[in-house]
Formats: sequence, C-alpha cells, structure tokens
Amino acid sequence: MVAAALVAVLPNAATARPGWKGDLDRIIGGRPFSVAVGDDGAYWYRHLAGVGRPPASNQKLLVTMALLDHHSPGRRIPTDVMVPRGADTVVDGVVRGNLWLAGHGDPEVGHADLAAAADAVAAAGIRRVNGDVIGWLGPFQRDWFAPGWRDYFPDVYIARPTALTFEGNTSGGHHVAEPERWAARVFRTKLEARDVDVRGGTDARRTRPPLRSIVRFRSAPLIDLLRRMNVPSSNLHAEVLGKWFGLVRGGSIDAGADRVCGWIRRQGERFRCEDASGLSYGNRASAHGIVRLLWRAERAPWGADVRSTLPSGGQGTLRERLTGVRIRAKTGTLIDVSALSGWVWVEAADDWVPFSIMSSHFDDATAKTIEDRIVRVLAHDARPPA
Repeated sequence: MVAAALVAVLPNAATARPGWKGDLDRIIGGRPFSVAVGDDGAYWYRHLAGVGRPPASNQKLLVTMALLDHHSPGRRIPTDVMVPRGADTVVDGVVRGNLWLAGHGDPEVGHADLAAAADAVAAAGIRRVNGDVIGWLGPFQRDWFAPGWRDYFPDVYIARPTALTFEGNTSGGHHVAEPERWAARVFRTKLEARDVDVRGGTDARRTRPPLRSIVRFRSAPLIDLLRRMNVPSSNLHAEVLGKWFGLVRGGSIDAGADRVCGWIRRQGERFRCEDASGLSYGNRASAHGIVRLLWRAERAPWGADVRSTLPSGGQGTLRERLTGVRIRAKTGTLIDVSALSGWVWVEAADDWVPFSIMSSHFDDATAKTIEDRIVRVLAHDARPPA
C-alpha cells in the first residue's frame, strides 16, 4: 500500500523544475514534507518550509544552540558531598550528623565518580559518619511527564530526569524512581570500602538543613555532554540539561522548555516547546525557522561547536545512513514523524550548508529513505544561487 501511495503522489514531470531542484521536487512529490536549504541568509530551495511540525529529537538541536549561547563549551556541572554547616559538624575525622550527596544537573554521574568522591572523603581524613548518607531530591522538580507525551514514555523512552543522576537512572533495563536513594546507597558502600565507618543507613530527602561542601566533583565539559546527548539522541541527557537550563524558572521540564522557546523567540522565531527531548507531539517548529537558527549559529562564536555535537553519516542515530556523505545532522523520530536538520557539505559550494527536512502524518521509516535521497542530491548536485 505504501509503494502504491508513493507512485500516486509523484508530480507531473512537465511541471517539475529542471536540474537539482527538479530532482528534489520529484523526490518529495506531494508528500507532507517541509524542506529548507540555504546559506549566508539566502534560501536555495524551499518546499512547505513554513509549516509547523513536531520536530521530534530535532528539539535537542534547538536545546544545544540555546545552551551554547548561554554557557561556555567548557562549562562543568558540579556534584557535592556535603555536611551541615558549622565549625563543629566535622571534628577529629568524625561527621557529627548526616552526609549529603547533592547533584546539580550532571546527567552522567556513575560508579567511577562516586568512587573518586569516596577517595576524596577518605583523603580528607574523615573516618566516621555518625548519621546517614542522604541523596538530595532537589533542586529540580521531580516531574516525569510533559504535554504531548504518550503514557508509556516514562517506562520505555526516558528515565526520570533528576539533578542527581546515577548510571543513567536505569538499572537492569528498568528506570529507577528514586535514583538519589540508589546513589546514596552505592556511595555508602564505597565509603565503607575505604574504611569510612557509616553508622547510619541511606535515605533520600528534599528538605535539607544549611549545608557546606567538603568534596566537589564535576561533569565532563558541556560540549561533551551535548555530544553524548545528540549522537545517540539521549532523552535523559536532554531533559536533565533542560531542567538545568530552566533552574532559574523552577527546574521543571516545563521551565526548561519555556526557557528554550524564550531563546528562540529572541532570535525572531515562533516555535512551541513542551520539553527538551522532543518526545512531545505538542512541540512545533518549521524547517525554515530551523535553518534561520542555524544561520545565526554560524555567525556566533559557538556555531562550529554546535556542528561538532551532531552525528556524521554512519555514526550514532545515523549509523546505518548516509555513509560516504559529509554531514552533521540531528535525527528525529516519533510514530509518523521524522526530521533531519543540520549541515551537509555541498561540493559545488565547497562549504557546509544548513538544511532542515521535516515530515508528519507520514510513515517515519519511509520518510528516512526520502530524507537520505534529498541529502545526497544536496551534497552532490546542489548549486548556490547565481
């Protein structure tokens, strides 16, 4: 049935434009695709480019641009081991109270980080904790849903986005409801393996007393976090970084989405943002709007950094696609939604050229074949305007 439908919507050959633009016309046909291509502020080709469609994980490309416009590529996000404030809370190597593990938005805390933190605690001369090891449930909100998500998404596609993460907030193939408690339990075990005697148990709490940090470890540079978000299209990375970005507005999924769309509005575009991952069917973006944002990125000092975070052909979510084509682009996939936006190296221009391809209400697997055909035409046959 799909093949028959594809044949039926091909345009009349007599109406198609000549050259590479005509090739794109024939590839797209009458299908619900939006395409925008252009460089240096000028469009080379457009087809339904102003139609608002769900960008799926192209939303992560928008998040990447907003974050790099606000933060240095080398920015690192801390995680702290903390004790109650006061000169008498740590005396002669004894913590007189609870030991807190507090995250601030690093999506990649793992066993190696907690082992290094336990080493640092022991090296600081601490030999006993009289209270519990507690994972802090703040400063983010604990929301785990957004408008436009399907009910099963938290079970299948995204772990809970928390300020203190641990091992991707996933254990045994299942998403962990309280990763902060899990992290505290593992941290306690690592402390005891270093002869730090923990007299209490483990817990997770949101309300906390005034604290001070005794050990701080930091995330990888932001540019690396973004690369590990975009290449495999990590929904957890996206929503944790979205909440981090939206912390000034409350640290929720909605706050992160609002801040990203606020940045987009300041660039002169009107999109709709419900999340940072692109899982929401309620998100809306246009192909020409995305291309205009890519033009602005090219003029910014961080433009090349954005491109470096995206998968190339044969890599990540493009691992079985566009091998042999010089491309840096973000994929996006939901049921009957597909998108591909970024840069393709155009031979005739001898340069990277921004593009965006979006489709909705159309089989997403077939859409990817069409996207790849479009990109190959752009790479090998497209010509800049005379």
